[in-house]
Amino acid sequence: MKKIGKEQVRKARQTLAKYKEGKAVLDKRIVSNEQWWKLRHWGEIGYDKDDTRPMPASAWLFNSLANKHADAMDNIPEPAVLPREKSDEEVAKQLSLILPAILERCGYEKLYSDGWWYKLKNGSMCTAVVWDPDADGGMGDIAIRNADILNLFWEPGIKDIEESANLFYVTLVDRERLNLMYPELCGEEPESVAGGTGNVEKYKTEDKTDDSAKVEVVDWYYKKTINGRKQLCYCKFCGDRVIYSSEDDESCADGFYKHSRYPFVMDTLFVQEGTPCGFGYIDVMRDAQMYIDKLSQVVLEHTVMMSRKRYFIRQNSAVNEAEFADLKNRFVHVAGNLGEEDIREIKAEPLDSSVMNALSFKIDELKETSGNRDFSQGSVSNGVTAASAIAALQEAGSKLSRDMIKGTYFAFQQVCYLIIELIRQFYDTPRSFRITGGYDAFDNSAIKEQNRELFGVQLGTKKPVFDIVCTASKKSPFSKASQNELAKQLFQLGFFNPETAVQALGCLAMMDFEGKEEIERVIRDNAGMNEVKI
Repeated sequence: MKKIGKEQVRKARQTLAKYKEGKAVLDKRIVSNEQWWKLRHWGEIGYDKDDTRPMPASAWLFNSLANKHADAMDNIPEPAVLPREKSDEEVAKQLSLILPAILERCGYEKLYSDGWWYKLKNGSMCTAVVWDPDADGGMGDIAIRNADILNLFWEPGIKDIEESANLFYVTLVDRERLNLMYPELCGEEPESVAGGTGNVEKYKTEDKTDDSAKVEVVDWYYKKTINGRKQLCYCKFCGDRVIYSSEDDESCADGFYKHSRYPFVMDTLFVQEGTPCGFGYIDVMRDAQMYIDKLSQVVLEHTVMMSRKRYFIRQNSAVNEAEFADLKNRFVHVAGNLGEEDIREIKAEPLDSSVMNALSFKIDELKETSGNRDFSQGSVSNGVTAASAIAALQEAGSKLSRDMIKGTYFAFQQVCYLIIELIRQFYDTPRSFRITGGYDAFDNSAIKEQNRELFGVQLGTKKPVFDIVCTASKKSPFSKASQNELAKQLFQLGFFNPETAVQALGCLAMMDFEGKEEIERVIRDNAGMNEVKI
């Protein structure tokens, strides 16, 4: 008898409905943030949409997000694997080469870019690290994807998704495609495989979409404690019909994924208590952007009023109004005498300076709250001309970006740990990887859990464990220029002269910069070649 059937799926759908209700406010905020991002925010909360008035949508908020994204792209993370035991040094070196190759296969740089847009807009991005059994010609391989938080559902009130009793990921699939993917569903009653499409909140797109032919397919992850050990279980269902259940799969006796973690990693921008999701820059800046647009609306209306002259004309005036309104006419006919009261210009008073001051204040407020000051974009004022002063201002202005990127590095470490665990579980057959210097074949034999034995006595099992260190694989042009400048200065000061190696190493001991260890090694090698003892 199967452990997961229609009754269990119906209960899971009831749980999913509760989870959806718990994150309804978040879903609406994400949909609204997308409108702000597209500069389509007139009509959103706080705006009175009136088509008879100008509706300016300035891109101050957009510009701030674009600059933050550019900072993130200058610092794409790259993993380095460190062993915790000396016996694992060789396999750690192999993993340090193989992890970047797996990330490249999965198109991680594009995923990183798209995820950062999502994170800046909504305060969180979610990365899924799963095993795709159909990849690599049916051999299976690791797949990394960005997960839309609108489609992800967890237990309300928790801070970490690992604390959630269940985790659901819902996707909309065309019914015909679903029948091709899972032929066993053909012939089922429509209501048994539909379940509606109301669980996932929809974005307001410019495309006209029709979801009438789509059905919801739910990936349901949950945890059970078996023999004192937590196991991750997985079930895919549509409506009340089970497509796959790991509990009914003999090959998953130790759990669907042996690492027993949900295959989703959350990366938050600004942390909120009581939820695994944070809030983003749009949530911080939307108030200032709203008043910038409203004040701009007043300025534009007044500018139009000032540039378009209007007149009072007495009702029984002798002026030909049609000729007077047509600016092409050189002559305007008048019946009888034209008095001063027959026609009079409506004077528009100049706009009060307080309006422009308020507009400038709101623009400055948005810049300050987002950390998007002028020097962070490469421009400076107030007479700052020295290159070192400009560099110092830019370095100080980027500390907010460095802080955000550091948070992404923490999440990236968890992504790499999940990749290693999937390698440990599924890479039973050697696979070829293109790495620096040629090609390499790798399997999981060296990182699998192994029995330890001493003099014929069993000492238990050992599972190699590794630490992940993240560094920036790409540097900004300014960082490269400063690094090159430092190298030239060290050369000019004679750091690479073997006769001054002792002094150079003493000076380096007090310095701190990236690549310092490599410089020390070069100096020591030069000194050794010239028989200078250190």
